[in-house]
Amino acid sequence: MLREIHSAAELDEALDGSVSLDGFRLQNVDLSGSAGTRLREAADRFDGLVVLGGQVPGDLAMDLTRRGAIIFPADPGAPVDAYRHALYSPTELYDGLEPSGYEATPDARAYTWFGDCAARHDAYATALRALHDDSMRDALQEALDGRRTVGIMGGHAMSRDEAAFLEIAHLARRLAEAGLVVLTGGGPGAMEAANLGAADRTGRLDEALDVVAQVPSFRPDIGAWASAGFRAKELLGSGDDLRSVGIPTWFYGHEPPNVFGDAIAKYFSNALREDDLLAGSNDAVVVLEGAAGTVQEIFQSVTPLYYAPDDAPLPDLVLVGQRQWTEKVPVWPALTALSEGKRFAEHLHLVETPGEALDIVLARA
Repeated sequence: MLREIHSAAELDEALDGSVSLDGFRLQNVDLSGSAGTRLREAADRFDGLVVLGGQVPGDLAMDLTRRGAIIFPADPGAPVDAYRHALYSPTELYDGLEPSGYEATPDARAYTWFGDCAARHDAYATALRALHDDSMRDALQEALDGRRTVGIMGGHAMSRDEAAFLEIAHLARRLAEAGLVVLTGGGPGAMEAANLGAADRTGRLDEALDVVAQVPSFRPDIGAWASAGFRAKELLGSGDDLRSVGIPTWFYGHEPPNVFGDAIAKYFSNALREDDLLAGSNDAVVVLEGAAGTVQEIFQSVTPLYYAPDDAPLPDLVLVGQRQWTEKVPVWPALTALSEGKRFAEHLHLVETPGEALDIVLARA
């Protein structure tokens, strides 16, 4: 049976009660101390034991390998930890922002690494990125397990000083207050508005909106945009409850992650990121104004609805902006044609305002 171990303390506890290490996956565990000594003495053979990254002294690595273990070493030269077992925090991705600027942050370094042509065609770097994204997927699923979630989709172009930004923030706050976890693409624009609204634990949302409006866009200065976000976030409070998650991608590295999600699941693969964002939205998907990326999300969310088994629970798909989705980007006629005679027709909605979308989502509660 597979068992993931994420820390030296967890390994000690597992060794106290285990008679076999077959199926153990040590993910980013520090084995440089007593936990490594105990592991070495725990069995004669380590067939079925896999060590993913972490701190593994050379002599221990050789001994475990000789006795049947498989070891995937960490790469200190990579800007990301391929074997991490937890989602990112905004402060982690933006470490070094003050005073060194955005280019010094782990987020910016990871984007540069991803975009480097040599790394892009390096099978080893590709493998590291794939391992990272699989670890991120695992961490996201663990974080959302058993929670009711609502995805809020929309483009990155919306400015912080637009009326629609305020509307979306208030919508997301209501959803979070109702006990729903808000999921977004994790970037600027409508995505940031939703994460920002969900983050309000103090009732000071309008003050925070005033702060970010002073730096309306991430262009041309991502650092100033992110710093204003952190200042606003201080007004909103913090807590152990999970109210929202941003799910961005380095594939769209020109769109920096917003700082308001309680956690960030950032991927290299946009395809995996899109799949996990939509699959994780189990109560509803609310689609705000956007362009090609948002249209892709609409049809990607429709596909599982179209082919869902008769007994499967279905989330609502709510499109906001009648002219947007019937005239400017006329996807609504295609959706209604696809839904004809299908069970998901009753879960498909076109409304004019975020407030109407809120009513539909809360009616499921």
